[in-house]
Amino acid sequence: MLEGELAAALLRALDAEWGRINWSHFRERLRPPTLALVDADGFLARWVLETRRIEVTRQLALGQPWATLVEVLKHEMAHQYVHEHLGILDESAHGPRFREVCRTLAIDGAATGLPTTDPAEAHVLDRVQKLLALAASDNRNEAEAAMAAAQRLLLKHNLAHRAETHARGFAARAIGAPALRRAEHEQRLATLLAKHFFVQTIWIPVYLPLLGRHGSVLEAIGTPSNLEIAAYVHEFLLGAAESAWRLHKRAQGIRGDRDRRTYLAGVVAGFATKLDREAQASREQGLVWVEDGDLAAHFRRRHPRLRTTTFGGGRKRAAFGDGHSAGQQIVLRRGVGGAAEEHGRLLPPRRG
Repeated sequence: MLEGELAAALLRALDAEWGRINWSHFRERLRPPTLALVDADGFLARWVLETRRIEVTRQLALGQPWATLVEVLKHEMAHQYVHEHLGILDESAHGPRFREVCRTLAIDGAATGLPTTDPAEAHVLDRVQKLLALAASDNRNEAEAAMAAAQRLLLKHNLAHRAETHARGFAARAIGAPALRRAEHEQRLATLLAKHFFVQTIWIPVYLPLLGRHGSVLEAIGTPSNLEIAAYVHEFLLGAAESAWRLHKRAQGIRGDRDRRTYLAGVVAGFATKLDREAQASREQGLVWVEDGDLAAHFRRRHPRLRTTTFGGGRKRAAFGDGHSAGQQIVLRRGVGGAAEEHGRLLPPRRG
């Protein structure tokens, strides 16, 4: 239950989030509403014009990640914008002007929750899944060839369908768990996904209601099929890196975890080096990927006042080099979990 100090802290965090969205997306054109935490069964959140309130249910605040709650808040602020700034009161709640505002600002106007796989893209996911399953072969040459084939298939798919991107649309997805601090290997993994798996990545601030503290989570933006693959690669590589560290500790007789994060950063860097070699081989075959302008434009609409920072990491110890060697031996294998499955919705199909 969210009551007392934790509830008050949550409302302060929501108020700060409302202010950031008003500044970044709505150019400070909105007047602050009353934000309320409520108990309700018929909705998760809603904008109430008569009382100028945005009501957020405890079900949403406690049952969904903060990034999802922020998407809901943007949706309700779009309702507020249409009513109070544009002065449109005679259209249905999700009418033409509301949809246009959401499209322009890259807000989820349909409120469908997590991205689902487009049937038109399910075929390539199925083929990638089968190739990655072949990468589980005990024959290292066969495994390497299967992983490389999966990479080339993804590249060809994205090159072939780039012209159709506007029709397929983009989605956003929080990948991994929120954290109070970001480690170097997590930073490197975010860069790897953006460079090799046809998504854009950004660390977004989140609030952890039950801890009463702020943290961050990785957000990826791209087509639903590319998001599915990026999420799989993220989970797989984190698990593979941790497994490699445990093996390294046993082999070297290491007792503590002082060098764990340095080693994990090396593993991700080593795997990135391996993917760079595969990308070079694809370029030599005439398969060249340049930045997707439509995706970049959608990213800028979603994060219109982006601030960038650089992360150089600390001084590298021997553990980084050991991890780098291990990372180059990793073969991406098994399948992408959601290739042929229907995902449940985080949000109901309609909101207030």
